[in-house]
Amino acid sequence: MKIPENLKYTNDHEYFNLVDNAGIIGITDYAQSELGDIIFVDVTVSLGSEVKQNQSLGSIEAVKTVSEILSPVSGKVLEINSGINDNPSVVNDDPYGEGWMMKIEPSNMDEVNNLLDSKAYSELIGS
Repeated sequence: MKIPENLKYTNDHEYFNLVDNAGIIGITDYAQSELGDIIFVDVTVSLGSEVKQNQSLGSIEAVKTVSEILSPVSGKVLEINSGINDNPSVVNDDPYGEGWMMKIEPSNMDEVNNLLDSKAYSELIGS
């Protein structure tokens, strides 16, 4: 199970990778393994919209179940990875790389700072 040390995590298994003033959001390696084969990703927020922490950003449909994608932080949606629509299995193959979901410019750095670090996330999933 990959848990990169440079990322922040949520209790709901999303990660947040802050680079400059934007954060890349996706689901963790643990989440994709629990979901199984991902067949569809439905992002329901639009480019430029403002989102709140824990707001639903869309859903991930897998063979086993459907799961919500929740925003780790409040902020403005800067980019949406449209490539995962054409190839949703990339979320299984490369969740921290090509399988990212969207980029958000955080509006509250306290929310970012309060996310789990890799050690706390590892403890959460029992790894």
